[in-house]
Amino acid sequence: MSNEIKTVAVVGCGIGRSHLIEGYVPNADKYKVVALCDLNPERLNAVADEFGIEGRYTSFDELLKTDVEIIDICTPPMVHYGQIIAALEAGKHVVCEKPLVGSLAQLDEIVAAEKKAKGKLMPIFQYRYGDGIEQVKKIIDSGIAGTPYVATAETLWKRTAEYYAVPWRGKWATELGGVLMTHAIHIHDIITYLMGPISGLFGRVATRVNDIEVEDCISASCELESGALASLTATLGSQEEISRIRLAFSNVTFESDHAPYSPGGKLWRIIPASPEVQAQIDALLKDWVHVPERFQTQMARFHDALMGRGPVPVTSADSRRALEIVTAFYHSSETHTEVRLPIAPDHPKYKSWVPAQFRKEAAQ
Repeated sequence: MSNEIKTVAVVGCGIGRSHLIEGYVPNADKYKVVALCDLNPERLNAVADEFGIEGRYTSFDELLKTDVEIIDICTPPMVHYGQIIAALEAGKHVVCEKPLVGSLAQLDEIVAAEKKAKGKLMPIFQYRYGDGIEQVKKIIDSGIAGTPYVATAETLWKRTAEYYAVPWRGKWATELGGVLMTHAIHIHDIITYLMGPISGLFGRVATRVNDIEVEDCISASCELESGALASLTATLGSQEEISRIRLAFSNVTFESDHAPYSPGGKLWRIIPASPEVQAQIDALLKDWVHVPERFQTQMARFHDALMGRGPVPVTSADSRRALEIVTAFYHSSETHTEVRLPIAPDHPKYKSWVPAQFRKEAAQ
């Protein structure tokens, strides 16, 4: 086996199966999944049989004793923190689904652990990838787009009682949040990825669609560090599922394809201010090379990072920006005040955004 092929263990066979199908199978020249870990033996064996994977574990601790190089964590949110720390301490590289952890305090502890660790950590934000978003990113980074004015981000999805029948969903102790944490976090990450960090947020959260503990509707008005403004809206009660992003710059307006679960894949509408701007865009994109969407490209770029051929494509700093938005939303909605970012350790929700009555349960 070439030393460029990295061995992987996927922990959690729910979304983990998507990592296999979209991330590792198309990158078979870069990775070999040698083990799966899941608490449910029936699900574990079904996925392992499907992909011909020999290593099968129901104990995370036993998995860490093996010589596998990468631990890909696809478990429910409440166990991410402990598993990341343990995997880094075991000398592994780590891939982890969102949300990375359950508070900014935990996030900063992860950053400290990274600095001492042998391995690299990559949070998952697969919606960043595909031809559509890559072209927009290139135009913005080139300076052609000009000054950012405003952005709108809409995560309009549908989740019913059947979805929340899964025991860990919809509860503060296990999901750690609602539409902000599990769904809209992707689209909010894209806003900061393309337009830069948020400096102020006034938001509201509500539970209006489902009989759950956590929120399923949100809305916010934001100021970005650049001075641009942004509005963020999400619900799990939309009768048509779409993810829609529109960005207005001085020279170009961009609008995403409305595909709910891959807004980066198909080409975005690119509306230039003039024929001259269109000519600049055409010249910039004339030798465009196709960028596969979602996990395929994120995993390929992580491999490049492991081989010293580029940076880690998504970092713990990216995850911190995403979780700052979550923290700010909850605090702003609770206090009816604007929250300024970045959020420091003296903030009331730095250690936890979980409501006080659920914190003891969430900590167990």
